[in-house]
Amino acid sequence: MDATTIKIYRDTKTQLDQFKEYKNESYDEVIKKVVLSIAKTCKTQPELSKETIEAIEKARERIRKGRFLSKAEAKKRLGL
Repeated sequence: MDATTIKIYRDTKTQLDQFKEYKNESYDEVIKKVVLSIAKTCKTQPELSKETIEAIEKARERIRKGRFLSKAEAKKRLGL
């Protein structure tokens, strides 16, 4: 099977790392697992996907209006 290289941000890699079930699990396996899980959930629980879409739309609207925390503000609130 052919392989390719993709560029992702460090924070994306860190988030993908959290989905690994074992140390040597490849990112290809992790991405497939996450994508297939989402696809399966959308088929078996369509109301959940609608709810998620609505939440994303609301979050985007808050961001457009400037109502969000910066990374520094969030760290401060969380005591990090």
